[in-house]
Amino acid sequence: MTDNTQNEAAGSKKPSHIAYHVRERKGAKSFWLRVGSAWIHSDKNGFSIQLDGVVPLDGRITLRVASEEK
Repeated sequence: MTDNTQNEAAGSKKPSHIAYHVRERKGAKSFWLRVGSAWIHSDKNGFSIQLDGVVPLDGRITLRVASEEK
């Protein structure tokens, strides 16, 4: 990893995206659980993703632009 990537993963900058585990539920809204953060690379061609804790193997992971809204 480069120094820049390590600093971003360590939390020195706000993430550009939030990672969510999305689980589909029949007959109900999907359940979204925040599982990590992502930082866009300086060349805009990729992301560094930091996942927090254990991520389930079913469902999907979705990246969304980080915002101040909760």
